[in-house]
Amino acid sequence: VQLAESGGGLVQSGGSLRLSCATSGFSFGNSGMGWVRQAPGKGPEWVSGINAADLRYYADSVKGRYTISRDIREKTLYLQIDNLKPEDTADYCCNAKLGALTYRGKGTLVAVSS
Repeated sequence: VQLAESGGGLVQSGGSLRLSCATSGFSFGNSGMGWVRQAPGKGPEWVSGINAADLRYYADSVKGRYTISRDIREKTLYLQIDNLKPEDTADYCCNAKLGALTYRGKGTLVAVSS
């Protein structure tokens, strides 16, 4: 199982980013996946998830600005972040829940300047 995030960077407040998570080694279309972020000096925070039936879930703190999606053919998970705020600054990791196990990528860093 491999998960590799990309798409992070330094952006100004109000900007947008699309994070990607390329995957391999498991049945992508049949798996629930999500995004977790960790801000400097803080613990991990779950932000969004999508299940095998394409139902999507968001933390209250990001509703309306974050959109999770996936391309089953490309086996890639996405997170569109709009109207970025300084409090969005964090390392963003994708994860895949496979049975009793959860796999996580190494993350991609998003930094938002005010």
